[in-house]
Amino acid sequence: QIVAIDSIQKGDLLRVKPGEKIPVDGSIKEGESTIDESMISGEPIPVDKTAGDKVSSGTINGNRTFVMVAEKVGSETLLSHIIEMVNSASRSKAPIQNLADKISGYFVPVVVGISVITFIVWAISGGVHAYIYALVNAIAVLIIACPCALGLATPMSVMVGVGKGAQSGILIRNAESLEKMNSIDIVIIDKTGTVTEGKPSVEKVISITPGISDKDVLLKIISLNSSSEHPLAQATIRYGADKNIEVLPVTDFEAITGKGVTGILEGKKLALGNEKLMEEIKAIISIELKEQIISEQKLGKTVSYLSEGNTAIGFVVISDKIKESSKEAIHNLQKEGLKVIMFTGDNEETARAVSNTLNLDGYRAQMLPGDKLAEIKRLQAEGKKVAMAGDGINDAPALAQADIGIAMGTGTDVAIESAGITLVKGDLKGIAKARLLSQKVMKNIKENLFFALGYNTLGIPLAAGVLYPFFGILLSPMIAALAMSFSSVSVISNSLRLKSVKLL
Repeated sequence: QIVAIDSIQKGDLLRVKPGEKIPVDGSIKEGESTIDESMISGEPIPVDKTAGDKVSSGTINGNRTFVMVAEKVGSETLLSHIIEMVNSASRSKAPIQNLADKISGYFVPVVVGISVITFIVWAISGGVHAYIYALVNAIAVLIIACPCALGLATPMSVMVGVGKGAQSGILIRNAESLEKMNSIDIVIIDKTGTVTEGKPSVEKVISITPGISDKDVLLKIISLNSSSEHPLAQATIRYGADKNIEVLPVTDFEAITGKGVTGILEGKKLALGNEKLMEEIKAIISIELKEQIISEQKLGKTVSYLSEGNTAIGFVVISDKIKESSKEAIHNLQKEGLKVIMFTGDNEETARAVSNTLNLDGYRAQMLPGDKLAEIKRLQAEGKKVAMAGDGINDAPALAQADIGIAMGTGTDVAIESAGITLVKGDLKGIAKARLLSQKVMKNIKENLFFALGYNTLGIPLAAGVLYPFFGILLSPMIAALAMSFSSVSVISNSLRLKSVKLL
């Protein structure tokens, strides 16, 4: 049955045929295909999708059919958000526009003054037709000096630059973010979902308590995590499902940001999380358990403690593969003279292992959302221009505080709303692309200002009749109008050159 897009409701099952555009955001329920996502991510190579994978409206299905579940419709879809962000950014004003406005504030009265002086000079020395020459030349000065090109110089470049960014999978919320990207000194990156794929998987679950098996520890972990939306929690739930472990009901569940989760199972208080959570609940950690966990962390693995009552009884080892593009992206940023530092809520050993693998300029481990925020404020107090890249709810305060917040499009809505720039594909290479785009746009704006002011600087004396005493040439107001339009054409043509810029 063929239906109108605006009649699709959340939860509807939709069949997408080969070659068709995907109508709304959702996930594949049945079948598999390759999908051209170039209009969203800027990536020209089609992406393989199977059951459970997310698909976005506006992207194009390949040569197979599949059934999808509608999850976001209308204004909620990614495509609608992109359109709204591009429109909003195109209407916004870059700080450099203040320079153009300031110039215009002096320029207009100066031009009016020159026009009046031109009239007076010609009225006094113009001979028989003095007042005719005075009026014509005064009008020619006003026409040729029209500051419309000056007004176009910044918004034209911003509009084309924002559109170019959207084509390449870089969504820019406002022109200020685009301009500031050119001046950053330090890039702060989150680990999970930013440097890593954000698709963690459980490697093993270990019990260190006699009488409690590994399976019992897994049961307690997945039951506790069944109420959590954290990616690490979902990884344990998938692992439990593969092992056919039944989830038991948990009461008094509480998620403690940056630390872990707690709850009551069968009358016993459970806590699952990092060492800070264990310290908070005053759980006893045996030397044997501590040694095992440190050995896993040195391999770059994420480890969560499980405590029952006031004793740590086991742990779960989770690995999250580093994105293939992360190392290259970080290297490219460092080549440009930027320092790249990682902030993570993970432990010291894991953070060090990831930092060494990626050759980072530094890292901070076991950081809560407030710690990330405070550290960025400290760097800014030292005069640094800071960009922060993250994807989670815990990154939102830091994203909002940074000079430039960069959200992964694969992350949470809260992070995206807190950021000035969103990388649709969630790839760190997008930071280098955004920086290059910023440099090109700022250079283009300065060229536009030169064209706008250059024409006026040359044109005003000609329109005033400075050549008449030497060559007997006067500039007709009609010719002045034509010359004035050339400055606007030059600004527009120069701005459109941004469409051909290659972003890495």
